Amino acid sequence: MAPAIKHHHSTKNLLLFLIPFICLFSVVRPSSAADPTPTPWPHQFHSILFMNYSGSLQLIDLWYDWPNGRNFNIIQDQLGNKILYDLEWTNGTSFFYTLPESSPAEECRTANVGVGILRPNWLDGAHYQGQRHVDGFLCNVWDKADFITYYEDVVTKRPVHWVFYTGRAAHVMTFEVGAALEDAKWQAPVYCFDKSEVGIEGEAANAVHIGAAEEN
Repeated sequence: MAPAIKHHHSTKNLLLFLIPFICLFSVVRPSSAADPTPTPWPHQFHSILFMNYSGSLQLIDLWYDWPNGRNFNIIQDQLGNKILYDLEWTNGTSFFYTLPESSPAEECRTANVGVGILRPNWLDGAHYQGQRHVDGFLCNVWDKADFITYYEDVVTKRPVHWVFYTGRAAHVMTFEVGAALEDAKWQAPVYCFDKSEVGIEGEAANAVHIGAAEEN
């Protein structure tokens, strides 16, 4: 019977040795398993985007300027000569226009959707969907309000890609934090104030919006 008693004491000693480690892992695991949250947008940045919608491609020069309440999309269709300027303000006013260097006509359309530009924390409350590879990057992925799927690089926390519920997809080519466009470039041309609506189709202009109306 002596060997059995010795074995019982050995098992008890092993359990006493393991208990601190079991407790440690039970404390650490919940925090490591918490879902990541999307990084808020910097208050100012410049980004080059490629937009794809059913094979139709656009190049977008995006300037985001939260402190001054403005957002600028400068859009060119693939192999197109005309450049569309989409200037958005935090009071809900937007101007869609062309300039003489890319279009001989004075084209401008204004709109007031009643909401401002996207807030830096517009992704708060997004639902985490796990990790996926996109455009060569391992990304954390979130869905927000059934209107956008957002991909962020796991390592750098920079946006890589987003897809609207319509299927319109943005691929982020550059992302310059802190870059700012000079103030003079933010002024809509005078003919935007002389005429309420000239030349530019509403469908074409509205198609490039980030989605502030859904998020504000």
